[in-house]
Amino acid sequence: MSSRSPLDQGVLRARINAHEFSMGIFVGLNAPMSAEIAALNGVDWVLLDLEHGGGGEDQVGPTVVAAGAYGVPTLVRVESAARIRIGRALDAGAAGIMIPRLESPSEIQESIKHLSYPPLGDRGVATYNRSAQWGKNAAALTAPRTCVGIVQIESAKALGSIDEIAAIDGVDVLFIGPLDLSFDLGVPRDFKNPKFIEATEKVVNAAKKAGKVAGILALDAAGAIDYRNRGFNFVAVGSDSTLLASAVNAQMTEVRTQTTNK
Repeated sequence: MSSRSPLDQGVLRARINAHEFSMGIFVGLNAPMSAEIAALNGVDWVLLDLEHGGGGEDQVGPTVVAAGAYGVPTLVRVESAARIRIGRALDAGAAGIMIPRLESPSEIQESIKHLSYPPLGDRGVATYNRSAQWGKNAAALTAPRTCVGIVQIESAKALGSIDEIAAIDGVDVLFIGPLDLSFDLGVPRDFKNPKFIEATEKVVNAAKKAGKVAGILALDAAGAIDYRNRGFNFVAVGSDSTLLASAVNAQMTEVRTQTTNK
């Protein structure tokens, strides 16, 4: 097997399970070039968003190749926990899967099985895909699982079962979706609210207790630093669209401010 590959082959999962801090961004502009630009500018991973982003599964492969050319792995937030959705993202070369909108331990146990080949799971077996390097790496079919398992914590119900969820084998990251969770807690977008802060602490503590990692989406660098100091080791710092909007707005505002009435 050639060592030249855009595939992560378990490196990121090993870093996460060693509790190393890592950061990345969500990519949803339906443009692999945005992932490539992010890969060139310091991210540890990119997360292709198929739940809210502008693209579909056809973007997974090109994004994997674009970011992987610079040694940066691609994670994928699938649109649902369906076996076929997870399997297609993994076959296209995703280094890990983020699963949204699950609330019970039983749901999560079922979905996590889709990340592994039999006998550990029920992922469909095939060699003619990127993850098996088009048949050149058939050993990948029987190797230990290398992809990252990320489960989102987005509701009060999931929060109520957080210790059980954290204990599930194969769940590597407990990732808070701050918007969804804040809305479900009745404090929409109020991330300084004691109720929301208490929820984040509960997730961090559950992750630590189970030897797992807590993750979250931050709006900006200041938020990411704060979350890191509060125990989150897996942090997304915005998205390609929000960072682009912020940069454009900042530049346009500065020009207008400096040129008004001149």
